[in-house]
Amino acid sequence: MDIYETEINEKVMRELIRLSAEWAAENSCYGYVENKAGDIEGNRVFLAEEGGEVLGYLFGHVSSSKNMWSVMPEGTPFFEVEEIFVTAPRRSKGIGSALFRCAEDAVRGEAEYLVLSTATKNWRAVFRFYIDELDMDFWSARLFKKI
Repeated sequence: MDIYETEINEKVMRELIRLSAEWAAENSCYGYVENKAGDIEGNRVFLAEEGGEVLGYLFGHVSSSKNMWSVMPEGTPFFEVEEIFVTAPRRSKGIGSALFRCAEDAVRGEAEYLVLSTATKNWRAVFRFYIDELDMDFWSARLFKKI
């Protein structure tokens, strides 16, 4: 399996949109909808590929912190992970971790932190993945209850 950063071209864009449609169909995240090209453009893209088949992706961008002082000083460069996705049959096989580590290595020196948000319905599994496997720290949570 190959895990690598890639430029966004027509083929990569088609694959990312196709996979995001697959993710949206799962209905596993609150409010997640299939990406359009504008959602992806301007991001750095990392792919997991085997035998010409894209099994997962991560994309995001470097930003400068604003109003994040509880975690980092104002103006600190950080890499915002916009999306990380692995196809259902290939989950729990280390692909997501490999994508995350590839992005981490690629932006080291440009960013001091990696940051992400999640709207997953399976928060227990996601927290285990990000906190236990990837050694991220918990920052905040927004909870809701329909009444």
